Amino acid sequence: MQKIPFITRLQAEEIAEKFPTPFHIYDEKGIRENAKAVQEAFSWNPGFREYFAVKATPNPYLMQILAEYGCGADCSSMTELMLSGAIGLSGDRIMFSSNDTPAEEYTYANEMGAIINLDDITHIDFCEEACGGKLPETMSCRYNPGGVFQMSNGIMDNPGDSKYGMMPEQMTEAYKILLKKGVKHFGIHAFLASNTVTNEYYPMLAGQLFELAVKLKKETGAHIAFINLSGGVGIPYRPGEVSNDIRVIGEGVREAYERILVPAGMGDVAIYTEMGRFMMGPYGALVTKAIHEKHIHKEYIGVDACAVNLMRPAMYGAYHHITVLGKEDAPCNRQYDVAGSLCENNDKFAIDRMLPEIEMGDYLFIHDTGAHGFSMGYNYNGKLRSAELLLKEDGSVELIRRAETPKDYFATFDGLDVYKKLDI
Repeated sequence: MQKIPFITRLQAEEIAEKFPTPFHIYDEKGIRENAKAVQEAFSWNPGFREYFAVKATPNPYLMQILAEYGCGADCSSMTELMLSGAIGLSGDRIMFSSNDTPAEEYTYANEMGAIINLDDITHIDFCEEACGGKLPETMSCRYNPGGVFQMSNGIMDNPGDSKYGMMPEQMTEAYKILLKKGVKHFGIHAFLASNTVTNEYYPMLAGQLFELAVKLKKETGAHIAFINLSGGVGIPYRPGEVSNDIRVIGEGVREAYERILVPAGMGDVAIYTEMGRFMMGPYGALVTKAIHEKHIHKEYIGVDACAVNLMRPAMYGAYHHITVLGKEDAPCNRQYDVAGSLCENNDKFAIDRMLPEIEMGDYLFIHDTGAHGFSMGYNYNGKLRSAELLLKEDGSVELIRRAETPKDYFATFDGLDVYKKLDI
């Protein structure tokens, strides 16, 4: 797959005149086309719903676009629940998948009518008390089969090392307990591999969960209302990687559904997904400007963004492709480390990356930051979070989150002398 920026050098220059770099920018046209494709891929299942993983890109403007295509929200905290409520989502349009959950968050989710997805069997009584002594009629349980999860292309993950979910025998016990407590409709949820770039993952996972659903119904008599495949469908961060085909994935899940669930008399089970990266990742970018060059043991390009704006490369060496806008066709014959200004040596967007010759003032388009980009930002070194912009379908640009200011940074010192002396 080629990595093609969705803005040009000229557009970047024009945008930067009003909204200085660095900034995150999102492609409305791409978001809409992808959301439509997801809905079409699973249209064979009347109850299908994508619950967008709010943690990936918690911006109400973007969430509202997805809501137009029937998407709900996958929340894991109080503020994500509040954000989802603020754009008009409630009831079964919200999935609350949390772990190590405070009581007040179960209470709030229950008051919203959200579907609560329990992470552990010990949370049942805890959640019941938080919900005023009565559990909702619809609940879900998160499943962890243990061991490793491997596909034919070698991609694998290790659920056995994951802190999430219940063991197989705990699922059966949990369903029996929940039935006695008045729960009538059940869901199964699992996340077994991360960022898979293969059409094989969802169908394989679906097959495992469908077989579990048949087993649980047989052993407990519970009504399985939905099966939530969660996230894990990834994107190609590197050029040359093949993209997932969501329509092929949807067809693979349908085949497993008709092979396992339909013969078991469970053809009414709804399919849910919770994709963050796939829904939004390729449709966001971090745009930053080259402001320094350094020639020591290595060649460095210093930019005005840093790990505060995109921490994935610093945190775990994640690859994000970089295009030097206006030099898309120039030879990549210079080797650089592209670095930010934090007092941490891992504050680098690229290491030993072959790029065109970069001049001061060049704009760098860092691809695929639409999920887990801005949302993972922080304020180390007193750095401030950037603006978020939306490139609309008509070519105009809308500010959907302003850049932080020093006043925002110091706001929580309200009432202290130091805050008053800042005169901001």
